[in-house]
Amino acid sequence: MKAFILAAGLGTRLKPWTLSHPKALVPVRGVPMLERVIATLRRQGFNDITVNIHHFGDQIIDFLTQNEIGEGVKISDERGCLLDTGGGILHAEPLLSSDSEPFLIHNVDILSDADLHGLMETHKATGADATLLVSNRKSSRRLVFDDDMRLRGWHSLKDNIFRPEGFLPDEGNKELSFSGIHVMATNVFDEMRRLGFSDVFPVMDFYLNPANRLNLYGYKNDSLHLLDIGKPETLAEANSLP
Repeated sequence: MKAFILAAGLGTRLKPWTLSHPKALVPVRGVPMLERVIATLRRQGFNDITVNIHHFGDQIIDFLTQNEIGEGVKISDERGCLLDTGGGILHAEPLLSSDSEPFLIHNVDILSDADLHGLMETHKATGADATLLVSNRKSSRRLVFDDDMRLRGWHSLKDNIFRPEGFLPDEGNKELSFSGIHVMATNVFDEMRRLGFSDVFPVMDFYLNPANRLNLYGYKNDSLHLLDIGKPETLAEANSLP
């Protein structure tokens, strides 16, 4: 199975570490974030792994080439321009579409007990074009799904703004938190280009585009335990765990 780790971000919330290091190599209980994610993916059967790089990308390349954990890991190089999540995925198309099998996308700063293999199998069984792992965890931003768990919109609870423009949820719609983990079919690349997406764009802008013709679904896991360790307070929490 294939997986793509989004590791190119600037990590501005983790300064001063990220003034001289990439966020992906921030240690969590002595082990870099990136190493933890790669190890989790491999344990669950993902042996075709790609990582994107930008901020202090040379350090990530050195880490992968000098450590056994990096054996066989491919690099999607964004050192020339940071492409955001959607642009980064599209840029990696040559590495992710070597066959027609779907691929999993995993933010480098997410630690969880998610059944990633099960998520992939669910995606394949439903025939979705993308499947987003979601849960009821606390978050100021929520994705909105209908009764069939089809993605309908996005809601910022902080200022009560909905997307796409003009969208309002129907009674019975579910609002759930995105995990930063999702699965895509390879035909998604063609839809990105059809809608005019290129270069720099967030993947959520693509998902929420009203003209999107894809089948986009959420997969709810109420027992999911997850930490977004891209913030100082949650990184400290992760470092305090046994």
